[in-house]
Amino acid sequence: MRVTFLGSTSQNGGSPTLWATDRGSLVVRGYRVTDSQALADLGEVPSGEADIEIPLELLRFYQAPTIVADAATTAAASESAEEGR
Repeated sequence: MRVTFLGSTSQNGGSPTLWATDRGSLVVRGYRVTDSQALADLGEVPSGEADIEIPLELLRFYQAPTIVADAATTAAASESAEEGR
């Protein structure tokens, strides 16, 4: 897996930081959740996983990829629009 740096609100390269992967996912470096009430609300964490808290401000660095409709979808939409005229 390869990652591409998207941005950080940290001045020293620490948390929080956001990367995009070549697998169509995101990697986040954030703060481990340690609050007992939050941990109780989240429930058991499966092996190999972690609950990470990030500030919403970090998401400003993420831009969803533009999805181009395939030809069949475009043709069906055009056909439907013509029938409505």
